[in-house]
Amino acid sequence: MTSSSSPSSLLFVIVGSNEPLFEVDLQASSQPISDAATRQSYFVLHSALDLVERSASNQMYLKIVDKVNQQQVSTFLTAGNIKLMLLHNVHQNKSEEAIRQFFQDVYELYVKFSMNPFYAYDTPIISEAFDTRVRALGRKYLS
Repeated sequence: MTSSSSPSSLLFVIVGSNEPLFEVDLQASSQPISDAATRQSYFVLHSALDLVERSASNQMYLKIVDKVNQQQVSTFLTAGNIKLMLLHNVHQNKSEEAIRQFFQDVYELYVKFSMNPFYAYDTPIISEAFDTRVRALGRKYLS
């Protein structure tokens, strides 16, 4: 696969113990991404998830855990075993520091959200305010 046929994606997901809790495409593109590209992105994230679950690291920020073609997966693992994962392309030139800061700020946002008494831990996040704030952090650090 060439880089021109590689999907240009910036996909962020929060994964709980059994299912994705939140997902957002942070790509600022007006062009729709093909169904095949979307499936490939989720396949790459899913395979990286297996690697994260097998790792025995005590670090929260795991950096890049998987590379497939032109796509990389960076991961942040919380103390409660919630995984924050970002799929990005090699040619997007995202700095490690910008990605780490994005994860740190989203983690703080997630902790505040999870302390809400109306939120059941490890369930999908359907808050529009949460979505808006994650997108704003994506623009701040990843654009």
